Formats: sequence, structure tokens, C-alpha cells
Amino acid sequence: MRTLIIVIVLLISISVTSQIDDRKLRIGYTAAAPFIVDNGDYADGLNFWLWKRVAKDLNIEYDMIPMEFPTLLDSLRTGGIDISINPLTITSQRSKEMEFTHSFYASNATIAIAEISSFDRLKSFIGSFLNFEFLSGLLILLFIIFLFGVLGWLFERRKNPDVFRPGGRGLWDGMWWSAVTLTTVGYGDKVPVTKSGKITALVLMFGGLLFISGLTASIASSLTVNQLTNNPDGFNEFKDRAVGTIGNSGTENFLSEHFFKDLHSYPNVPTGLKELNEGKIKAFIYDEPILKYAIQRDSTLHNLKLLPVKFDIQFYAFALPKTHVELEQRFTQRILEIMETEEWDIVLNEYGLAEF
Repeated sequence: MRTLIIVIVLLISISVTSQIDDRKLRIGYTAAAPFIVDNGDYADGLNFWLWKRVAKDLNIEYDMIPMEFPTLLDSLRTGGIDISINPLTITSQRSKEMEFTHSFYASNATIAIAEISSFDRLKSFIGSFLNFEFLSGLLILLFIIFLFGVLGWLFERRKNPDVFRPGGRGLWDGMWWSAVTLTTVGYGDKVPVTKSGKITALVLMFGGLLFISGLTASIASSLTVNQLTNNPDGFNEFKDRAVGTIGNSGTENFLSEHFFKDLHSYPNVPTGLKELNEGKIKAFIYDEPILKYAIQRDSTLHNLKLLPVKFDIQFYAFALPKTHVELEQRFTQRILEIMETEEWDIVLNEYGLAEF
């Protein structure tokens, strides 16, 4: 019985392979420069070059079928196409649904952000002083100056009238003395002579020293937080921000698994980078070589930059339906042979792709 089952499986496999060999292969792809560069009338890129080389060496006839990325994945699962030549990342979930050739390129994900202009930096710097903590601290500081200025004037106005004059001018003298004493400037132009005035000065000096130190620390902390907010350089800093990536991609799964709370999906990289450039999202996260190529080739995206952050190592390969095991083995063998040639290194450099 077991032998019969094995024979049936072999016959089915031979039949499927024979049917594939008797017709043109349906090759699905979607733009993912520099691996697949869609130039309108024709397509180019590293993956196109590799596929054409494999097809030529194996005498394979084929039809190229452009499609959106989600449709591409669905067609692979259902057998609507015979192979995807996109730089698909090999994941455990995808391996359950489709066959992969040997990986021909290793990469990683990174983060693209919009650089902040000098004017925006200035606004942000000024805005950091207009928060509740700073304004409340400033009001308390003014109240302390006023309170001790009044006390100093009350204690000194009779025995020290030349320094703390009567009336409104005397109140101003008290304010001036209080501010100078609190900030430890100490001009020495106004000095209390009464016992109560000196005690008031001592309380103001030591209490003011502690308060000014706390206020300075609060301002420094506010500026530091503001700088970190506008100049993020870590992966985890974006978990609570609006970030974008390609829908149904390995990067989207990675970000979801790492608890990114405000994740936006896009059908392609140009659309996502445009949204980032317009400020609709705070970052766009995807494969580094694809983001780098897109930003360099589009002059409207000069305001975007890639952070020096590398994560989620990815291995690219061609993908086939589960029924195309024998075909996958043939492609894998030829891809490995091509990768061992000097020509492969030359083509990588031509498309600006260094080995990971």
C-alpha cells in the first residue's frame, strides 16, 4: 500500500512537471527597484537580469505578468503564476504556502524619516519653553521675586530709606534686590541692614538657589526630550508613532510582532515615501536597498534620510507554488552556479548592491 502511494505521488509530480514544460511559464513581478525597475515600456533590475539568465540557460519560454504585491502573493498560493521573481523575503509562514529557491541576496530593514528644517528646529526649540512645566516654574519664580521684594522693602524702608525708598520707587527697589539676590548676581548696590531684612535675604538666597537649580534641570530635561523626539535614532522609539511599510510584507509581520501600535500599510514604496515626505507618517520602514534606491532616484524626496539602524535580516529568493518542487530545484541549481561567477559581482555593483 505504501509503495502504491509513492508511485501515485511520483506520477502526479511527473505529470505536473510535464504540463509545465509544455507551456510558457507565467512570471509574476511588481516594481521593487533596484531589484525590479519598472521603466514603463520595459523592466530592468537585478532580479530581471538573474531570471533572464536562468531562463536562457534552461531554455525556458515565459510570459511576464506585472501585478500588485498582494495579488502576486495570492497568485503564488493558488498557482495563478508559476514563479515570482520579486525579492521575496523567506519567512516560516511563506515557506508553508510556497516554495523558495536558494537565496541570492541578503539584506535588512531600516527606517526612513523626514529631516527637520532649520526653521522647524527653531520653532521646536522655542516651543519647548512654552510647555506647562516651564511656564508654571516661571510664574513661581516671579512670585518669589515679588514676595521677597515686598518683604525686604517692608523690613528696610524705615531704617534704610536711602536704599529702599518710600512708596512705589521703594517697591521697585525691593524687586530689584530680590531678583539680584535670587540669581546670586550680587551687585551689592542694595544691602539689607536690619535683622529681619538679613534673615529674609538668607532665606531668599538658599531657597532661591535650590529653586533655580531645579528650574534649570527642568529646562535642560525638556530640551533633551525635545531633541530626542525630533532626532530619533533607535528602533523602539517608533513603536508609539505612525509608521508605514508595505502591506503583506515580511517587514509588516515583523513590526506587528514587535508591537508597533500605529502601523500604516502601503501598496508600494513610492506611495509610502510620499506620505512620509508630506508628514502624514513619522517614518517608513522597509528593506534598506529598496528605500535607498528610491530616495536617491527621486529628487522630490531629498528631505528624507535613512537612519543608521539595521534589523530584521532578510534573505531574498524567487518563489514558486507548492506544486513546482522539481522546477524550484532546477532554478536553485542554476542560481547557485550563477552566483559563483565573477559576472554576478559585477552585476551587483552595477545596481549599487553590495553583499550584506
